[in-house]
Amino acid sequence: MSLKPKQPHPLGTCPECAEPLESGDRFCGACGYDLSAAPEPEPATDRPTVPISLPVDWPEAPPRDPGSLTTATQHAGELPGTDSGGRDLPTVPVRTDGPPEPAAAPPGATPPGGGAGNTGAAVPTGPVDPAASPATSPAGNARPTGTPAPPPAEPSATDGDFTLAAPDPRAALQGEADGRKLCVACRTGRVDRDGYCEHCGHAQPRERDHMEEELSSVAAVSDRGLRHHRNEDAFAVSSTALPDGSPATLAIVCDGVSSATRPDEASAAAAAAADAALRTALPRGTHPQQAMHEAIVAAAEAVNSLAEETVKEREHQNSPACTIVGSIVAGGLLVVGWVGDSRAYWVPDDRTSPPARLTEDDSWAAQMVAAGLMNEAEAYADERAHAITGWLGADAYELEPHTASFKPDRPGVVVVCTDGLWNYAEGAEDMARVVPPDAAGRPLHGAQVLVGHALDGGGHDNVTVALLPFTLPSAGAGSA
Repeated sequence: MSLKPKQPHPLGTCPECAEPLESGDRFCGACGYDLSAAPEPEPATDRPTVPISLPVDWPEAPPRDPGSLTTATQHAGELPGTDSGGRDLPTVPVRTDGPPEPAAAPPGATPPGGGAGNTGAAVPTGPVDPAASPATSPAGNARPTGTPAPPPAEPSATDGDFTLAAPDPRAALQGEADGRKLCVACRTGRVDRDGYCEHCGHAQPRERDHMEEELSSVAAVSDRGLRHHRNEDAFAVSSTALPDGSPATLAIVCDGVSSATRPDEASAAAAAAADAALRTALPRGTHPQQAMHEAIVAAAEAVNSLAEETVKEREHQNSPACTIVGSIVAGGLLVVGWVGDSRAYWVPDDRTSPPARLTEDDSWAAQMVAAGLMNEAEAYADERAHAITGWLGADAYELEPHTASFKPDRPGVVVVCTDGLWNYAEGAEDMARVVPPDAAGRPLHGAQVLVGHALDGGGHDNVTVALLPFTLPSAGAGSA
């Protein structure tokens, strides 16, 4: 995600000559027009494309489960580890049959540790240096007669130029007793608080590095990408029912602003809040487009609340911020809402029909194209192209949620994604070419293919995509 731009002039461009203006300008730098004499611009409004008749007399929604505010994700799992050269790390065999039982001392043998009266001395249980003499203990003292020899050390693993000491096999038997996870690479060492294995030093995958979730009618995949050190995207997918019992499918995708503080937390908070708001409003009978507007407002409030938690040493940094895009499929209606440059696309099942982009970016490039100062190719080739002009956050200029409603006349799939994907399939036709033909029937597979397309293209950003199949309602089905 690009840096936030400087605050623009309220007029945007000169009313006389259309020269772009900067914040604080009192006169146009090209024609000298007195900007104070220009009429105030009309405030942007959120104009529905489908009339919203409110209020709707539906019963109150049931109480909300507090646990529903958490975005459900699938953990990355136990991934195989690799070294810096991309080679698989060697696996150290681990015994799981327990330490060997001490052999019974023959009658009359000297007890371990000395004379017959010394019964409290313990046999060493720690790992033994394989280079030590068989007749000596790790401390170099002679092993008393009758003491069982320590178990032989397992073969050591080699990582680069360093030889790793063989671990004690009995360490694996402790399970999760100490509350720390086993390393996914060597499967023996414990993961320290810094996220690295204490034994082999391998960095552990984080939960958000790769996330996948699939419901019966929607799926989403998010990946850290190949260049970023963490995943600052987040998503939420869910389903609910309208008052008439017809299903409603939801998808929210958020992209944290990298130049802001705690962007990963901002995106997660926004996705969770918007999803919770939609699942509360839709069963009450709120029109889906109005529900989407309210969900974006709720997401903005969730991100704003993070700014209040910013610690003192970060008070001079940008407030937490993110973009948002969401979609609702319900009762033959397709609703989208967004702030920022995350996008939604429509791809029909019949690829002979034209696809479409359903959103317009809040970005520098989009403003240049809308003003007629550049064509689309020139604008998006500029280094300022991805500077966003709208976002969720305490330091946003003004919250202007965009919503739109559509009634497709044929089945298809809605692609909801961050710029980590559409950078590699920008046009609607480009997106339609990379969406698998069976995406509507296999949304998770389709989302995985799209994320793979972005990674194959370079994976310069975090990549997140949700796929919502759209089917025409059957005769007699309720509508939103």
